[in-house]
Amino acid sequence: MTNKTHPISSSTQTTTSLLNDQLVDMTFITGYTNMTDKWFYRLISENAFPAPIKLGRSSRWLKSEVEKWMLDRIQASRG
Repeated sequence: MTNKTHPISSSTQTTTSLLNDQLVDMTFITGYTNMTDKWFYRLISENAFPAPIKLGRSSRWLKSEVEKWMLDRIQASRG
């Protein structure tokens, strides 16, 4: 029997955090921020917002990345 490691992560810590994270869609992001999807796709094209994780035809984001982006924006706006 061979021991195969998970292809996404080489460390247990990263795997654990991914398992505890959520994948969210654009509807969640626009509701969370009250901004439009068009605005977010422009930010993605400018590398100013995390790129989506493509799952077939669906796009998802890690909730933790969206929250971090939002906290960074709040901190930047308050100096």
